[in-house]
Amino acid sequence: MEPFQFNLENYRKVLERYINTEDESSLYQAEQFSKLSMQNNILPEEIINIHIQALKDLYPELPKEIDASLNFLLETMISYGLAYQQFQTLRQKQGELESEISIAANMQQTLLSTYKPKIEGLDIGAVSVPANIMNGDYYHFVTDQNNNLGIAVADVIGKGIPAALAMSMIKYSLDSFPKTQRNPSIILENLNRVVERNVDTSMFITMFYGLFDAESSKLQYASAGHEPGFYYCAKSDEFFEITTKGMVLGVTSDSTYEQYEIEMDQEDIVILLTDGVTECRVGDQFIESDEVLKVIREYMHLPAQEAVERVYRHFEKLQDFQLRDDFTLIFLKK
Repeated sequence: MEPFQFNLENYRKVLERYINTEDESSLYQAEQFSKLSMQNNILPEEIINIHIQALKDLYPELPKEIDASLNFLLETMISYGLAYQQFQTLRQKQGELESEISIAANMQQTLLSTYKPKIEGLDIGAVSVPANIMNGDYYHFVTDQNNNLGIAVADVIGKGIPAALAMSMIKYSLDSFPKTQRNPSIILENLNRVVERNVDTSMFITMFYGLFDAESSKLQYASAGHEPGFYYCAKSDEFFEITTKGMVLGVTSDSTYEQYEIEMDQEDIVILLTDGVTECRVGDQFIESDEVLKVIREYMHLPAQEAVERVYRHFEKLQDFQLRDDFTLIFLKK
């Protein structure tokens, strides 16, 4: 069968044949007509208009009701064509935006990458998984010449590319501070001034910063409104909520941050996290902190990295593999 040519005369012949015989070949040619229309970017109202012209050529004395209904259909398809064009434009823009976000997410991973150091006497495990393509959580490790460990865990109240840019600023500000001046309260005070000057007032950042002294096994820390973690005391076999107090970063330039200390004994664990862990939801119900600790207890005997990954997989499965919020969990295991 010869290819169907896109013109009124051929359409009229096919339409007449189908009306008279209802044969399958006419339907096939109508299908070819549709494909040619798409290839030539023919709008739906143009196809309707050709159909109306062909029908009037075949039946010049159409009842006025049929004629009116065809005009009604034509006007409807004109509106449809305009809406479809707008939809296609939006889809194209969405595709371009998704591509840009994907590039930004890859850049975020590169800019915010950190390494997990080896500290004698301390087993470290860390996992951070974004709920969406961009991660609003952030963690970073810093070591000094005495093998002391600085730990930063942060959460941006606000997501997407602005959050990623804010996190990048935090990381490079942290890296700019002298390694000999890692006092947690001072670190947060300095970062607070950076955020207050450079981040939009609608965006706040919570942060925990700790300094582990490898020689004394003491963890000094301060918090800027961040989710309190937990301290597991092996001697009493109990979990305690880590004491934290402090304003989120970026509210006022003169915020100060109280510093606390934990002295870790053998087999003790410090558990740092973001609210994606403690505010895990099943349906519309938040999971109680006791349930979180029950899961942590189930896996905490494992090496730290395996333990945090097992805990993450548990809560991922619990939420049907659809995280509601970014999930970050860190174990510091003595």
